[in-house]
Amino acid sequence: MGEAAALIEKWVRPIPDWPEPGVTFRDITPLLAQPEAFASIIDALAAAGEELGPVDAVLGIEARGFIVGAPVALKLGAGFVPVRKEGKLPSETLSVSYELEYGEATVEIHADALQPGDRVLVIDDVLATGGTLEAADALVAQAGATVTGHVVAIELPALGGRSRLGDIPLRSLATF
Repeated sequence: MGEAAALIEKWVRPIPDWPEPGVTFRDITPLLAQPEAFASIIDALAAAGEELGPVDAVLGIEARGFIVGAPVALKLGAGFVPVRKEGKLPSETLSVSYELEYGEATVEIHADALQPGDRVLVIDDVLATGGTLEAADALVAQAGATVTGHVVAIELPALGGRSRLGDIPLRSLATF
């Protein structure tokens, strides 16, 4: 097990049956409270992103993707674009609706957040069923940009999310 995976195993706590029965939530807040561990995870996420090539922007998915995405964007010398829940952005938006493991959602980015031809890295804390990453990819495509890859701290392979991402590369630091 790599250093990042060991830190995730140590500091990310599983919360069974939350937000509903049958779902195990992965709570990263204990990890965030440990500055050295948090810094190591950000470094590992940025290194995984660098493996996928240069990017113009990093998309971080609300809400935990903001926490890890913004510092990764800084490390990669890229802009940061928040993928927000519907109705949270103040200007013209692009939007995509999708299903997730325990409901439905719509996500948005500002219509001018990306430019045609931009190379984009999509980042989040957890890959479960893949719906949110797939929706983020659709937002990037609407903007005329290209997803170079996905980077997540945790992948839950039993939920099959990787299969929804097509041939876009994925890097995960730990699997459960």
